[in-house]
Amino acid sequence: MLETLLFILGVVIFIVGILVSIALHEVGHMVPAKKWGVLVSEFFVGFGPRIWSVQKGETEYGIKAIPAGGYVRLVGMVPPADEVKPVTGTGWSARLIEDSRAAAMEEVPEGQMHRALYRLPWWKRAIVMFSGPAVNLVIAVVLFTGVSVFYGYPTTQPVVGTLSECVIDVDENRDCEATDQVAPALAAGLEIGDEVTAVDGVPVEDWGHLVDIIREHPDETVTFTVDRDGEFIELDATPALRLSPALDDNGDALFDDDGNLVTVEVGFLGMSPANVPVSQDPLFGTRITGEYLLLTGDLVLHLPQQAWAAGKAVFGFEERSDESVVSVVGVGRFAGEIASADVEGYDLAAQTADMLNLLAVVNLALFVFNLIPLVPLDGGHIAGAVWEGARNGVRKLRGKAPRPVDVARSMPLAYGVFFLLLGIGVLLISADFAAPVDL
Repeated sequence: MLETLLFILGVVIFIVGILVSIALHEVGHMVPAKKWGVLVSEFFVGFGPRIWSVQKGETEYGIKAIPAGGYVRLVGMVPPADEVKPVTGTGWSARLIEDSRAAAMEEVPEGQMHRALYRLPWWKRAIVMFSGPAVNLVIAVVLFTGVSVFYGYPTTQPVVGTLSECVIDVDENRDCEATDQVAPALAAGLEIGDEVTAVDGVPVEDWGHLVDIIREHPDETVTFTVDRDGEFIELDATPALRLSPALDDNGDALFDDDGNLVTVEVGFLGMSPANVPVSQDPLFGTRITGEYLLLTGDLVLHLPQQAWAAGKAVFGFEERSDESVVSVVGVGRFAGEIASADVEGYDLAAQTADMLNLLAVVNLALFVFNLIPLVPLDGGHIAGAVWEGARNGVRKLRGKAPRPVDVARSMPLAYGVFFLLLGIGVLLISADFAAPVDL
């Protein structure tokens, strides 16, 4: 019962964190828009029926019933018909364009056309649209930096994280049997949490150094000095000769040209390291943001393939990859599992750090996703503004008057993109229920 309550609490806390991130995203749009005189009529978190709102000046601020996003209404995003090239044709796309233009014009109060968003110079419009995603990027940097400085970033240390029960060659995929040799680390009395500080009196520099010592001393008794809760203890252990992966200079396993694991006979103790949070310098958050940004960009770039693979997992045609992209349902489940995890050594500080890091990753996803150069996403509006600047530059050279880009003409494409993203979202949500990704 308690685990369920903690799971629900984790999901709720995370939803609040996402809604705050979305609200700040919309603030990013609103602040420069208001600074440059654009009329901002509404600022809402959520969609659907109003739960609460308040009018401050010319802007209505409030909360709506469905916590699935938010929006800021910038009046006059679409130029009027008399300032753009006429739309020809009478099909559904032409009607959609004209209906969108008419709806946009209805939002502009009488005498306020000069405050319409489309009237801003192209570079100011680009800044207004970019500022929303930029806020999400800043949030990610702040969260990553705060966690890495005040809590630490998990770093492999010469600390015992897990202990093997027996000695089994790496190419044998089986459980321990009664006839197997007991793992030397277990036999020597090493315990989870022990920090190995020296071997035969030689200080241990890091986990890689410790692994090298163990691998180079098969069937030789060595003395390990460990720090156990502040008390230094010496334990004798004899690494067993075992078939283990060959390692490159970076400590990664080697594979031959056919993809087979390369093995060698080396010393084996039977323990793996613990990832201990180590406080980092303030610039570390920026560096880790850059690394995650590249990974997130790659995921978004391959979103259609990811959705296709998730769809096959839903219908049982293949197993879902642990590296699969997940929907908001999957991310919410991660948050619930973090909050309800009952693992020795995984305390409230670690849970909070993981929750904040997860929220930082979501903000990076919002940053990258919103910059896709397709309407109705921010990136589509940025692309339109940049195109207007380039086109009007050419028109000026040719002695012609500048003309705004007709954003209304993109509405058929916007609807297509919307339904495509809706389909991908439904598919990923279905996959997160039918074939969830393990945290």
